[in-house]
Amino acid sequence: MNLTKKQMTNIIIALALLAFWVLSKLRNPTVNFQEDAEGGIQFHKGTWAEAIAKAQKDNKPIFMDIYATWCGPCKQLKKYTFTDKGAGEFFNQNFINVALDGEQPEGAELAQKFEIMGYPTLIFLDKNGNVLQKSPGFRSPADLIKLGKSIKESLK
Repeated sequence: MNLTKKQMTNIIIALALLAFWVLSKLRNPTVNFQEDAEGGIQFHKGTWAEAIAKAQKDNKPIFMDIYATWCGPCKQLKKYTFTDKGAGEFFNQNFINVALDGEQPEGAELAQKFEIMGYPTLIFLDKNGNVLQKSPGFRSPADLIKLGKSIKESLK
């Protein structure tokens, strides 16, 4: 089989593009932001108004993750931090947990309201939806639990 120089060049380009695509998938795995990991943090599945009502009824503060589906650190939070059993035990017991895509209607409205400058941003709010603290960027499970404990302590 004799290939022309142009055909060889096209094959090499196609292989390079395929390799680039495979490497990008390995570095940034697809994450299902709508699915909660068993044993990890369980996020409220309703609207923001329903989350506020639940927080008031249960007398709990709110932990909110505002993310974007294309965001690498957001994927890392979802894959490693939010799936952690210790983080799940602490946050499920002490907070109403909410995760919203900052580029979808309700998430975008709240991202604007809370003046979100980048993704991910973790927000702690009182049961009425007043901001207690914002924390941009990735946090390890231990660091997130430590922050959550300091928020709970400040509410006493």
